Amino acid sequence: MKYKLTLAAALLSATFFAGAASAKTFVYCSEGSPEGFDPGLYTAGTTFDASAHPVYNRLLEFKPGTTQPEPGLAESWEISEDGTVYTFKLRDGVKFQTTDFFTPSRNLNADDVVFSIGRQIKTDDPWHTYVAGTSWEYAEGMGFPKLIKSVEKVDDLTVKFTLNRPEAPFLANLAMPFASILSKEYADSLDQQGKKEQLNQMPVGTGPFTFIGYQQDAVIRYKKNADFWGTAPKIDDLVFAITTDAAVRYQKLKAGECHLMPYPNAADVDSMKADPNLTVLEQEGLNVAYLAYNTTQAPFDKVEVRKALNKAINKQAIVDAVFQGMATPAVNPIPPTMWSYNKSTQDDTYDLEAAKKMLTDAGVKDLSMKVWAMPVSRPYMLNARRAAEIIQDDFAKIGVKVEIVSYEWAEYLDRSKAKDRDGAAIMGWTGDNGDPDNFLDTLLGCDAVGGNNRAQWCNKEFDDLVKKAKVTSDQAERTKLYEQAQTVFKAEAPWATLDHSLAVVPMRKGVTGFTQSPLGDFTFEAVDIAE
Repeated sequence: MKYKLTLAAALLSATFFAGAASAKTFVYCSEGSPEGFDPGLYTAGTTFDASAHPVYNRLLEFKPGTTQPEPGLAESWEISEDGTVYTFKLRDGVKFQTTDFFTPSRNLNADDVVFSIGRQIKTDDPWHTYVAGTSWEYAEGMGFPKLIKSVEKVDDLTVKFTLNRPEAPFLANLAMPFASILSKEYADSLDQQGKKEQLNQMPVGTGPFTFIGYQQDAVIRYKKNADFWGTAPKIDDLVFAITTDAAVRYQKLKAGECHLMPYPNAADVDSMKADPNLTVLEQEGLNVAYLAYNTTQAPFDKVEVRKALNKAINKQAIVDAVFQGMATPAVNPIPPTMWSYNKSTQDDTYDLEAAKKMLTDAGVKDLSMKVWAMPVSRPYMLNARRAAEIIQDDFAKIGVKVEIVSYEWAEYLDRSKAKDRDGAAIMGWTGDNGDPDNFLDTLLGCDAVGGNNRAQWCNKEFDDLVKKAKVTSDQAERTKLYEQAQTVFKAEAPWATLDHSLAVVPMRKGVTGFTQSPLGDFTFEAVDIAE
């Protein structure tokens, strides 16, 4: 910890006191460590903030502050009348970053797009299994291997995607971090050197910042990409000072050792707002926190047991203790700010006596289980340990004994995907593209079992509804289908839905240009620091 504080302070001292001619260094007190630097391999926002957003670009990008896709590396595109062929025209002259470990000899071209997407969907691709123990969780969970028939180079600046069926959210999906475009030339160079794993450790992209180095669990350093195709960043150096404790992040922010922090403790927000040296941004989060039962393991394979446990959880107590009013109890698996939210859904009422009776009627007694608690703060769950303790107390009241378990964040994410995982895991999600599909299919669809579907829940009725919605272009019809899917979800209860939270971002007063994202991203290409 001493090293991390010292490095951040030194960097900031250079920024604040060296004068107007000095390089501008922006320090972000990140809440956790990235799992790696190849965005296609992961789903966590912490990892995307450290990899996809500073280093890479995508064919499309989300317009800052919105969920609206706009041109990125693709300057334009055409869609066939039947909605199955997408042809993208790439920007000319986009350069890959030059680093100490790689110097590109050519600009971005169609080969890079074919490589970046193809490796995720083709099991025979030589890069499909280049990192042991990982998978293309996002691409697989969204059904890309089944959806995409081919990705073809038409010419150097033209790429054609042919789909096996129409896909309503396809453009938005391509703007998501997992669809970042990597350099095939760099990958080929690593392959020739026998260093393929370096693609996930020392990234090269087209984004606003060039990767300099990473000290595990301490600091990530970037510099402004001098060859960036878009608007040049206003800061010269970007530092992620990894600080897992929210209280410590706050102390560092107050001391001027970082410029911006994510996920403050709810109890600190009022004092942050009162501090004349800080600015606090707020918006409704496009998120949900939940407790995912492993529905393939007894007794959680019985819907009666899951419903009984849901009735025993005092969600309002979790909201009060963890968020101090900056959240609302969740009913559906999508947030109420999202289109197609089913307002008619009835939540499981908090009723301990009814819960006891349901367990008895289901033949369950003397149940012992594990509740998994995330080790990091997330926007949808600021303190999973505290939430787990409340659930532990609630379940004890109905005769269920709970052991709380946790792991380091990357290990937690990996272990919680296991199909034989025991108990129930506290998880959550912030939407990555503004489409209900990104919650309902990505987290609960059959394709996502063993990945993002931590409940391991494959329900044909639900899956058929969300799959039909994906191929339907009319939003009113899609809304009806998603509303029906939420009804099935609530009846089957693969999760206990916990909360939807308010997203709060505190920063130093001199920071300008930061736009709060409804998708929960932290991006810094437009930020500046007042002299």
